[in-house]
Amino acid sequence: MSRASALGVVALLATLPAWGQDTVVVEEEVSLRSPRSGGIQFRLGGYKPLIDEEPGLTGTPYQDYFGGESLLTFEVELQRYFYQGVGTAGVGFSAGYGEKYGTAKLASGADAAERTALRLIPLSLNAFYKFDYAAFEWGIPLVPYGKLGLIYTPWWILKGTGTEAVGGNRGSGGKWGWGATGGVAFMLDVLEPRFARDFDSDLGVNHSYVFAEYTYADVDNFGGPGLNLSNRRWMFGLALDY
Repeated sequence: MSRASALGVVALLATLPAWGQDTVVVEEEVSLRSPRSGGIQFRLGGYKPLIDEEPGLTGTPYQDYFGGESLLTFEVELQRYFYQGVGTAGVGFSAGYGEKYGTAKLASGADAAERTALRLIPLSLNAFYKFDYAAFEWGIPLVPYGKLGLIYTPWWILKGTGTEAVGGNRGSGGKWGWGATGGVAFMLDVLEPRFARDFDSDLGVNHSYVFAEYTYADVDNFGGPGLNLSNRRWMFGLALDY
């Protein structure tokens, strides 16, 4: 074997450990993905209670006081995963806050000098399923999902600096109901895969998403009398798997 050929063989052999090292690094990056156990959602949207649609109601108080506009509402939902296979299923608990200000009215119906406000704290316990199998196995970043849950919403009405009282009754309470939600999430991992891996290794966040969802909720004590806090609304937000 000539000296040039021998040097070529030595150079080739010297590169083999580097190839093997690169392969190990890639395999380690895949194997180091932390296990998923739950998720968290942050969402923002409008909440327009169907107060004026209450059966037997005279007039349109919500329209008159608040102009018929939605309450700006922020919610956080914590989720726990109990099934991970062909999709992911589990339960979630969400809590939020919304408020809307308007002009108080005098007994004559004229505008008062004071302001009035309606405030809500929507609480819900949901069962959910999301079809993320296609995202994980086929690289399709769209994840449709659905939720069904029980809702309880405390509410109160302010006039000036105190709680409104009508006919000796305090203007506050709580309403039970139910709701169904459908939505679709876009997995952000596909935009920056290495950042997604670093996010996982540094903070334990497996995947991140932006999403849009629509909720149909009846919150009227299951057809009972009183303030109707039912709503039909869109919300948008950020979701994280951990």
